Amino acid sequence: MKVKQRYPVTTVVAASNDHSIDLDKPIFTLSVASEILEVHPRTLMMYEHLSMIHPRRTVTNRRRYSRRDVMKLQAIQTLTREHHVNLAGVRYILALLKRLQSAGVEPPEELKNLDVSQLDV
Repeated sequence: MKVKQRYPVTTVVAASNDHSIDLDKPIFTLSVASEILEVHPRTLMMYEHLSMIHPRRTVTNRRRYSRRDVMKLQAIQTLTREHHVNLAGVRYILALLKRLQSAGVEPPEELKNLDVSQLDV
């Protein structure tokens, strides 16, 4: 039986911390983004349908995800998987964390690992 090698998701986040890299450049296809995030491609399409993420489209109408999109999807995964929040709650929490950050207020202890500074919420 062949074992699928898993790559750590943090490699995308670590690479995106370099400010010389354009976070909004649409470089990942649907299949690559779903592989990075270890989700089914249909899940990413569902997030798009719910307007939680807005991948760019090519001339041939193919989805392209940016590093910022992948970072937002990682934040969504953290909230849904680790904190058991539904998608409506995820929207609210991400917006609230962004407002707290812009006001200079520290987030709650349980959510300090979510960095929303570079996310479009």
